[in-house]
Amino acid sequence: MSRVAIATCKDNALDPDRPLLLAALQAVGVEVTMAVWDDSSVNWDEFSLVIIRSTWDYVNRRDEFLSWARTVDHLLNPYGVIEYSTDKHYLSDLESLGLRVVPSRFCDIGMEPEFFDGDFVVKPCVGAGSMDATRYTKNDHDEARLHVAQLHAKGRDVLIQPYVDTVDSEGERALVFIDGSFSHAMTKGAMLNVHELDRSGLFRLEQMSVAIPEPDAVRYGEKVLAAKGFSHLLYGRVDLVRMNEGWAIMELELVEPSLFLAFNDEAAGKLARAIAKRLN
Repeated sequence: MSRVAIATCKDNALDPDRPLLLAALQAVGVEVTMAVWDDSSVNWDEFSLVIIRSTWDYVNRRDEFLSWARTVDHLLNPYGVIEYSTDKHYLSDLESLGLRVVPSRFCDIGMEPEFFDGDFVVKPCVGAGSMDATRYTKNDHDEARLHVAQLHAKGRDVLIQPYVDTVDSEGERALVFIDGSFSHAMTKGAMLNVHELDRSGLFRLEQMSVAIPEPDAVRYGEKVLAAKGFSHLLYGRVDLVRMNEGWAIMELELVEPSLFLAFNDEAAGKLARAIAKRLN
């Protein structure tokens, strides 16, 4: 029988999608094993497919994570997508394709930061959720420079963006795609309006709600995926915010995004069937 591994991190209980996906895979007859990505005792060659899900502890050791991913055959999403989507420098690439992104200034190690007027956000280029991201005002440049220096000292490049006010009023629109098709949408409320220690790991559960997706947002999400040839992927999430010019990309999550399966009755089954289809 074909076997599937779900790649996770040591504390995989953090993932609320996990029990739903496991049950859905069992329902379609797929034998599945949870496996920690950096567990040296795992023989990844034993599996017909390896599905990356909650590998959230890679952010401080991306090189190690990529080295592991390169060695795993039948990885979904595939290695090239993982390398691309785990570093927010991809925003510059998407912008070069004519896509609208939240204005982004990259401050790589050794560079001096250039902040936006008004409120702005400092975050690592490789990160999960809102951890290590902080919102600053025009009066906080000294604190922001210290934040940049601390991230640089840890070997992490930095992304600086203006704070988009519509996040406070409308939230981000998280568009979930499964097997190349739009599945469901969520509204992510503002996460940078509380102290970092008060956030719930990767997202604040109380700030998530089901969204009735705007047709133009869905069309734009589809356009984003198509621009890089990502429309065929097993799963993906496009996070958009509304700006004066229209929807703009906040993040393109193609590696280990929360898919919010609990908020849509059909999503776990869709994902399980898509995995079963790839086994065949």
